[in-house]
Amino acid sequence: MRPEILYPLFAPVTTLPGVGPRFGKLIERLAGPEVVSLCWHLPSGLIDRRFAPTLAEAPAGAIVTLTLRVDAHLAPASRRHPYKVRCHDKTGFIHLVFFHARPEYLGRMLPEGEVRVVSGKLERFGAEWQMTHPDYIVAPADGEKLRAIEPVYPMTAGLPSKALQKAVEGALDRIPDLPEWLEPSYLKRQGWPAWRQALLAAHRPQGEADLSPETPARQRLAFDELLANQLALALVRAQQRKLPGRPVSGDGRLQEKALAALPFALTGSQRLALAEIAGDMASGSRMLRLLQGDVGSGKTIVALLAMLIAVESGAQAALLAPTEILARQHFNTIAPLAEAAGVGIALLTGRDKGKARTRILAGLASGETALAVGTHALFQEDVDFRDLALAVIDEQHRFGVHQRLSLAGKGRAADVLVMTATPIPRTLMLTSYGDLDVSRLTEKPAGRKPIDTRTLPLDRLDDVVDAVDRAVRQGARVYWVCPLVEESESIDIAAVAERHAHLVGRFGARVGLVHGRLKGPEKDAVMAAFAEGRLDILVATTVIEVGVDVPAATVMVIEHAERFGLSQLHQLRGRIGRGGERSTCLLLYQGPLGAAAKARLKIMRETEDGFRIAEEDLKLRGAGELLGTRQSGLPVFKMADLAIHGELLAAARDDARLILDRDPTLTGARGQALRTLLYLFERDAVVKTVRSG
Repeated sequence: MRPEILYPLFAPVTTLPGVGPRFGKLIERLAGPEVVSLCWHLPSGLIDRRFAPTLAEAPAGAIVTLTLRVDAHLAPASRRHPYKVRCHDKTGFIHLVFFHARPEYLGRMLPEGEVRVVSGKLERFGAEWQMTHPDYIVAPADGEKLRAIEPVYPMTAGLPSKALQKAVEGALDRIPDLPEWLEPSYLKRQGWPAWRQALLAAHRPQGEADLSPETPARQRLAFDELLANQLALALVRAQQRKLPGRPVSGDGRLQEKALAALPFALTGSQRLALAEIAGDMASGSRMLRLLQGDVGSGKTIVALLAMLIAVESGAQAALLAPTEILARQHFNTIAPLAEAAGVGIALLTGRDKGKARTRILAGLASGETALAVGTHALFQEDVDFRDLALAVIDEQHRFGVHQRLSLAGKGRAADVLVMTATPIPRTLMLTSYGDLDVSRLTEKPAGRKPIDTRTLPLDRLDDVVDAVDRAVRQGARVYWVCPLVEESESIDIAAVAERHAHLVGRFGARVGLVHGRLKGPEKDAVMAAFAEGRLDILVATTVIEVGVDVPAATVMVIEHAERFGLSQLHQLRGRIGRGGERSTCLLLYQGPLGAAAKARLKIMRETEDGFRIAEEDLKLRGAGELLGTRQSGLPVFKMADLAIHGELLAAARDDARLILDRDPTLTGARGQALRTLLYLFERDAVVKTVRSG
């Protein structure tokens, strides 16, 4: 149960003063549905109202606070014109300007003959001073209502800044004093305030310097968030480690047959990764390992050899892929090698129905089928294995931890091997895969040639089409990728369709089109036609980013490359250069380029090393956008910025380990405070796995 002291923070935002259903929806979209979401919504700027000049001293365009006497209300002749209030100080005159004014209200706010303190942006209109819709109008006696320094928050359309500020203040009023979960000596050494003071300081900056993520208050909040993340992962890992494993080891006979059927030798890093996996499987503990390899580094072969270890021991293995295209591709790679080793293999997807499906399920249940490859269909309730010893999960960031465990749950103490082709920077690895051991494939298979990457302005489109024509005449197959921006999906699909029509005009019917709105079977049919050589050019959105393997494709054109993140450009480029031929990637950009876009395109020209690209992407864009975290399953941090707080992450990881060494069930005084921290950052599910002492 969530501690009672946190109840006020987890009430809906609509329980705050001034937040009705309409503003509530907007705040939910901006920050989140609960009061605590506003506590994490930190200011990005500030307005300093301490500048209080006379009109003669004031510069145009500045935010100023003026003390004025009200002279006269000048009502307009027509509603279309603004309402003006003429005022003065001892050095000059000014008009306060209001559109769609309510005269009675303004009469009460600015009574003629009275003095008022007015704050807002000062502008010149011809030879006169004016201030349109002042931010504040107060009587001199109520000066304290006017905040000298006002935080500015990230906004959303339709939500007035004053309403958001009022809601945040309401949220801050509910912050309780919580028991300290940090080690007192560490807190003192860092010079950090207590949690409540840190949160209030972050929301009430006294100057520009207080907005920096490196202030003591913001560092403290970032560390708390990272500690909650690392402690949660460490608890999951400890729980997994407690579950009894079983030693699984093979005699190598099936692996040898599969290797003999391969047209190339394994790379050094493939051999090392396989040795690490075999060591884990042979131990008495359950394996939880991530196999991280760049596009085309040969993860599938390593996975197959690991699966054959399970078969050699008399058990079964399964490989789970996030899409049908990927599942079929893995199956096509693995099936001939499994056949060479004399091992039965089946493909199971949502498309398999009726007798065909019944036959596959019977083979898995009897153990006659030793290897299974499939999509989510593999962990449906009616799928039973005789003895599943290894579950391999591809593109892990598409699956949650629960799905990972539900497939492993189909076996008796099954080992889990997770694969990803998305190079993930070390800092992100720690925050999202901290419960896994990691093997990295760092080499490309022998015979792969470097990809020639060039950047060209979009106004040279005709030259690019001519170059594609020459390549197609020589037998090349070409990907042509158009960007997809979520906010305007329909516009983008129109743009992709337009590019497709343009290329059909030049190349005829041998140009295919694929985008996210196509149904699965239609998409598969177009992809298959391209893979089999019935199409020369495939115009696509980023749906081809992961998983299409067409060794004959040697040209990649990416339109508006400046709109893509580095990791995404790298993933797309990895679709070519998979055969023995030289490949070319053309990045078309719309100038003028900003500094970040220039840096991204420069790195793409310089390197094909996915790990270096991922690190650079983290520096350029921050973790939030790196892998499109919303769909990637990676944690989205509210206060920690991994590009800046990397060292704090390492410290949080060390602290989490130490905590669990000393108090594995979190029952001591600090342990109880840490449970509150886990609830505060909504890691409730993890707290429930810790046996209460």
